[in-house]
Amino acid sequence: MEKTKLKGRILMELESLISRSCAKSQMTKNFQSLHRAVIKNHYNATDVSIDYHRKRIAMDIVMNEKDYDPQKINLKLPTLYTNLFFNNLCEFLKSCIDSDNRSLAFYAGLLKSYTKKEEDFVLA
Repeated sequence: MEKTKLKGRILMELESLISRSCAKSQMTKNFQSLHRAVIKNHYNATDVSIDYHRKRIAMDIVMNEKDYDPQKINLKLPTLYTNLFFNNLCEFLKSCIDSDNRSLAFYAGLLKSYTKKEEDFVLA
């Protein structure tokens, strides 16, 4: 029961953070980083680039994860270049939210770091 509540709270808080990040009139570097992190996690992508004016997301999707080793330089990692169009960034990012355990742990870390950054920004 408590795991379900925690899972729901993490997902709700992440959706709230995404809504706040998209509602800003001027996109901050921190929120741009959040957007890239959510997309990277969902698509298992590298090198995510978001063009907010043209409503495009360019990324390289890792095709075979077993070849990836974070301890060494991966020169021959099979990737697929993708250029996606989004109509509404907020809705697109919310559709990228996964509810598996690995993703929930990643989102919890994101929430912790972004909540801390917002507190530091308000206090300064």
